[in-house]
Amino acid sequence: MKFVVRPLHIISVGGYIVETDFPYRNIIVVNPTEEPIKIDIPIFSEDWIDRHRQLGLEIILIKEEQNFLSSFRKAKVKLDRLKEELTE
Repeated sequence: MKFVVRPLHIISVGGYIVETDFPYRNIIVVNPTEEPIKIDIPIFSEDWIDRHRQLGLEIILIKEEQNFLSSFRKAKVKLDRLKEELTE
């Protein structure tokens, strides 16, 4: 199945991780481009990370001990700054 990440948009795909041995509890996907990008879901393996980084997406991996909300907010601020630069 595919999911489209809109241009200059951020999403969380933790609910699509189906592998029980997966080392991350959540993944934040940031599309810093001005084009929509399709991603594969569900997520079965770690090679998903490299394949989607090659598409131009920023992939932020959240481990069990990390704070998801803090990481998401940091990524959102960074994306908002990029949006501001592009509109100037």
